[in-house]
Amino acid sequence: MFRFILSFFGGIFTTLTMSVGMVALTIGAVFWMYGRDLPSHESLAQYTPPTISRIYSGQGKLIDEFATERRLFAPANTIPDLVKQAFISAEDKNFYQHDGYDLRGIGAAAVDAVKSRGRDVRGASTITQQVMKNFLLSGDRRAERKIKEIILAARLEETLDKEKILELYLNEIFLGQNSYGVAAASQTYFNKTLGELAPHEAAFLASLPKAPSDYHPVRRKDRLLARRNFVLREMKENGYLTEAVYQRERAAPLRSVQNGDFESFKAELPPRDYFTDEIRRQLSEDFGEGEFFTGGLTVRATIDNEMQPIAAEALRRQLEQFDRGQGVWRGTGLTLPASALESEQAWRDALADTRVPRDIFLETQWYPAVVLEVGAKGARLGIEDTPTEEGGNWVPPNDMEWARPRLENGKLGNRGDLVSVGDVVLVRRMVTDADGSFIRWTLRQVPEVQGAFAAMDVNTGRVIAMQGGFSYQDSVFNRATQAKRQPGSSFKPFVYASALDSGYTPATIVVDAPIEINTPQGVWRPKNASNRYYGPTPLRTGIEQSRNLMTIRLAQEVGMDVVGEYAERFGVYENLSPVLANALGSQETTLYQMVAAYAMFANGGERVEPTLVDRVQDRYGRTVYKHDKRVCNDCALPTLPAGTAPRVVSNRERVMDPVTAYQLTSMMRGVVERGTARKAVDLGVPTAGKTGTTNDAKDVWFIGFTNNIVAGCYIGYDQPRSMGSGASGGGMCGPVFQRFMSKAVQKYGGGKFQVPDGCQFINIDRFSGARLSDNASGANVVSECFREGETPIFGITFDGGFAMGADLPLVDELGGGGRQVTTSTGRKAVVGPKAGFGTLSSGGLY
Repeated sequence: MFRFILSFFGGIFTTLTMSVGMVALTIGAVFWMYGRDLPSHESLAQYTPPTISRIYSGQGKLIDEFATERRLFAPANTIPDLVKQAFISAEDKNFYQHDGYDLRGIGAAAVDAVKSRGRDVRGASTITQQVMKNFLLSGDRRAERKIKEIILAARLEETLDKEKILELYLNEIFLGQNSYGVAAASQTYFNKTLGELAPHEAAFLASLPKAPSDYHPVRRKDRLLARRNFVLREMKENGYLTEAVYQRERAAPLRSVQNGDFESFKAELPPRDYFTDEIRRQLSEDFGEGEFFTGGLTVRATIDNEMQPIAAEALRRQLEQFDRGQGVWRGTGLTLPASALESEQAWRDALADTRVPRDIFLETQWYPAVVLEVGAKGARLGIEDTPTEEGGNWVPPNDMEWARPRLENGKLGNRGDLVSVGDVVLVRRMVTDADGSFIRWTLRQVPEVQGAFAAMDVNTGRVIAMQGGFSYQDSVFNRATQAKRQPGSSFKPFVYASALDSGYTPATIVVDAPIEINTPQGVWRPKNASNRYYGPTPLRTGIEQSRNLMTIRLAQEVGMDVVGEYAERFGVYENLSPVLANALGSQETTLYQMVAAYAMFANGGERVEPTLVDRVQDRYGRTVYKHDKRVCNDCALPTLPAGTAPRVVSNRERVMDPVTAYQLTSMMRGVVERGTARKAVDLGVPTAGKTGTTNDAKDVWFIGFTNNIVAGCYIGYDQPRSMGSGASGGGMCGPVFQRFMSKAVQKYGGGKFQVPDGCQFINIDRFSGARLSDNASGANVVSECFREGETPIFGITFDGGFAMGADLPLVDELGGGGRQVTTSTGRKAVVGPKAGFGTLSSGGLY
């Protein structure tokens, strides 16, 4: 009997032992089979998660950020213990005890799920397993994936310490609202750093990994609150919170940015504009789009936070002034359906979904609005982000009298009959100049005409302001860098520069007379903008008054191949076609390239590489790009003598002789002081520049500079067409330059242009080119720079090889035979003959 009992239990033991062995063998075989071709977990030791690239202004202010996944990387040692404890309590309470997988946790999660009937469900996967799933495996719910997850988790625990695994997890997880990782989520939901979070806010974030969309802080507020309180209870039970702290935090209301309890971090960012988008475009090209959007780059931009809004408003004011002068109403072209106007909440929701620009500030902020009623009092509006006043927000009838609507048949409708009920419009507050107090609402529209503006430092090429159009949100096309336009007469300085470097002087006489040129398209008969001819004229007067025929003859004398080489050397073109029409700026280029080229005139002829970026650093703070390559040996010294500034040695290439640069600058000062820009530009400091107007005024330009800042503007329709006979570079772009540069001079100053070595000054008559005595004075006397060692030759006339017609009006027929000057003895004398001014014009292609 006893033997039978032993045999029976022995059989049972053997069976159990064999069963356990078979189970172990089966499990081992399964794990061996699934563990053969798993991805390597060792790469996680060097893993760098995709992070935000951020752009800062020259003053260190955050102005934009770019990312495919909005993530702010936080090393483990910078993440507060409170945050770690919240996530461990919510996701893996035995994190510090298990080896990657937690059988006790799986069992406890199952028990909790049963007890709460599914209300409080803690994930059965450990944090290590979730890291494996997020980084190396798919998210499908299959046993095969779970087995692989456990295998990899166990391997990872042998490779990395717990803090590194937690760092990977807390920086990788998606927490809703396009926020990846706890640092970005803390900013998104609370506009706080991790160190500023309270326990209930840490528990809020720890509630989200399970399913962020199921715990939305507004739509699923009650569910999120219950989950948050569950996490707080777990933190208390795990010993991370005292009873008193738990009770206090549990009683705290559920607050978030999305619920309107905190201001969004986005409110501190200015709206994205042309400047930062151009940085994105250029750095994506230089570093690769993937690196820019995921590399966590820190970009120090050259933009001046104070000057950029001034540039934008200066351009917008001129564009709107021209547009309102046309008297045509286009509106936004959007209309809300009648159903969206049934209640205030309905129209506010519908208006919020419309795609209209919200980044326009011109005198005051522009707002989207919808027309709710049209009557004798005008138009009653519902205005976005604006409370409805008692009696309504009205635009009176007289505010709409400036325009007529464009009808479907292309004709213009009745004056003042601009809007209908349901129309989406743009409005702004009209305020008093004295104290900015509100007067009334006024109707606005985005102009059809467009333009661009750019300003940069003449010595470094640092772009301090750039506006690529009226509104970035209306049109992201950057007309400063992407629009190819004809520069017209603003190109003429390059023709004159090539001539000055070829032995000509500001006093050289070139004939201003009719020309006929045979071209494949027929005979070309260029004209001056005034339709008049002025005979023999000095180069100075030719550029001051923007004489087209003189420029063509000069280009013929010098050679268009030489002119083209100059234009290419300055970066205006990559390849200028050697046809004479291009001497008048008929070949297209960008404003950005033209402004950079003018900077080289201003700085004495040294190469300038324009840049929107001073420095780029990678996620570790290492500099991967630096724009300024100049050498500052004194900067390494601990001290400098009082009143001594560090000496910066320029290593830039010279693209123009410094004497030529000064001669050209002096001549272009005449454009501002006496020529085609004299009515528009007056900064109170030495200023040089050149206007430009193309055929039929399709493009108008002005580019000018002081001794430290160069700025330029162009205005024209995106699909080029005439802006009318009254449009000119001096009349339209000149005021834009004046508004901006008057503020720039206040901030950056302005002084005399540096006279280079090798200049000898001789007084000449600027109308005739005749030499005058050293003490001569008068409005016509100009002290011109001539090269030392060269004997100026006066009285020679150049005609470019074109014959002059016998019926050419001579200069004395156009305005007298001479000019009275005061000689060195104090006596009066007449010099001449002179060439007439002609009418004020910007020249260019005519």
